[in-house]
Amino acid sequence: MPLTHLDLAGHPRPQLVREADWHDLSGPWQFAFDDADLGRSERWMDPSVTAPYTDVVTVPYPPESKASGIADSGHHPVLWYRRALALSAPADGRRLLLHFGAVDYRAEVWLDGRLVGRHEGGHTGFSCDLTDAVRHGAEQVLVVRAEDQPLDAAQPRGKQDWRERPHVIWYHRTSGIWQPVWLEEVPDQHLTTLHWTPDVAHARVRCALRLSRWPRRTLRTDVRLVLGDRVLAEQRVLAEDQETVFDIAVPALRHAQDLDALLWSPESPRLVDATVVITDAEDGHEIDRVTSYLGLRDIGWEDGGFQLNHKPCFLRLALQQGYWPDSHLAASADELRRDAELAKEAGLNGLRVHQKLEDPRFLYWADRLGLMLWAEMPSAFAFGTVTMERVVREWTEAISRDLSHPSIVAWVPVNESWSTPNPALVPQQRHFIDSLYHLTKALDPSRPAVSNDGWEISAADIWGVHDYTQQASVLRERYGHVSLRQGEFTDPWPGAKRLLLPGVLHQGQPVVLSEFGGTTFEPAEGEAWFGYDTVATREEYAERLSSLVEAAVDSGLAGFCFTQFTDTEQETNGLFTADRTPKLPPADLRAILTRPRRG
Repeated sequence: MPLTHLDLAGHPRPQLVREADWHDLSGPWQFAFDDADLGRSERWMDPSVTAPYTDVVTVPYPPESKASGIADSGHHPVLWYRRALALSAPADGRRLLLHFGAVDYRAEVWLDGRLVGRHEGGHTGFSCDLTDAVRHGAEQVLVVRAEDQPLDAAQPRGKQDWRERPHVIWYHRTSGIWQPVWLEEVPDQHLTTLHWTPDVAHARVRCALRLSRWPRRTLRTDVRLVLGDRVLAEQRVLAEDQETVFDIAVPALRHAQDLDALLWSPESPRLVDATVVITDAEDGHEIDRVTSYLGLRDIGWEDGGFQLNHKPCFLRLALQQGYWPDSHLAASADELRRDAELAKEAGLNGLRVHQKLEDPRFLYWADRLGLMLWAEMPSAFAFGTVTMERVVREWTEAISRDLSHPSIVAWVPVNESWSTPNPALVPQQRHFIDSLYHLTKALDPSRPAVSNDGWEISAADIWGVHDYTQQASVLRERYGHVSLRQGEFTDPWPGAKRLLLPGVLHQGQPVVLSEFGGTTFEPAEGEAWFGYDTVATREEYAERLSSLVEAAVDSGLAGFCFTQFTDTEQETNGLFTADRTPKLPPADLRAILTRPRRG
């Protein structure tokens, strides 16, 4: 039987899977801090060098975390990992690849002292081709050097603290390897990128694929799309290029009365299974075969409202930090699944993933369970050429990696002007914000882009506003009037900075209260905490949450995002505690968050 999306859970790259087994390298690795940065000069990458590796770390958990077995949250900018591997040379015409889900922030990789790869960017993955370095049947040594400078303000880090101890809204760092490491044997000529972009209105899906190298002969690509036991489309194209882009007609989408049985939505998260087979067009020899999936859905906006599948859709989101007390930004496949399940059980139809590019295994569960996600680039803290180069490179990689997930409904390259602190006064900073919007739209024109969420809005398809008033009456006054749909505000300064940059005009963009709430329980004496207001009892918490959500739902807004999904370190304003316990009975929480709109 062919693989389906149900078979892909837990795979570190669930939208490009080969039937051959992949080998997980999670578990114990030898480990060393290198505070003096001597490892290169002392050749710690050589297989004969073992003395520095005095600790053992559990990969893929960061050494700052308890789950890693190290639990050292001090400043250690250089980390070394080492493990022995029994490798077999792949057969002729095959390659052996080593994949990293994410290494924060800069990585170099050696096999038996031979450099096989390097990468910069703490939230996106990379691959190393080990083929030419493998010695058949011999035990070989894999070494990884990771560099994560905690004081480098030009490094995209999101909410990872530059101080040794978390303060205000920043958390313990996640350095080094923090997503899966795995081996995969692939054909010499193989797919490296596979993108799906549905176009429901025109009854088609755009497929874009990229090969590992330029083909020496004409290739044939066969694509098959299946929903359940129903074949939706089969298409064959010829290619003589390394990258091929083509449209696949899906005739079933032309039946207007049958659309609801085909489309992906939070209520019905239907996933279409896809098989892509590459063959030699001259002799018919199969070159590569992969399994994938996609969701058929369109995203749009009109007259100030957000639309899913050409219907109004009110966004009920929570701010998701994607952080766990014992493992920081890293998580197991089961933990990622449980977060998606909890969001659905609470009545949310989405999450705004905040200052983190989430693990693809979480994106899979959002796809499968029906969560709409805002995907956000982790911010740097200082503006300059280095920041711009780093953000553009990693954001481009992120969009390429995650473009095909139906759950992602918006891209957010900047949050609250974190890396551009003065766009109203420094033209260069505003140009950068605008350029990220246009880059995002060039890479993926199918989704809205929120260029700078929170305030100082310039180019944007959605106006995201951050407003932490604790008074429902104020929310009603600011957002409860019809003119809000035309982008008019009774108070232009609900956040810390001006809402709009000079010259910005409303052109029908939805307005979303993309951060609000933030209420916490009164902390115990001496307890570290951060929030926007406190309540003493569950009853007060329920009343506050209910009144704020009611005001947001009954307003002229297109949706809300409550701060936040879970408590995180000292920021204890979650709907759930850090261990994922709800702060209200689940039925009460769901009743509040699913309250219908009036009128």
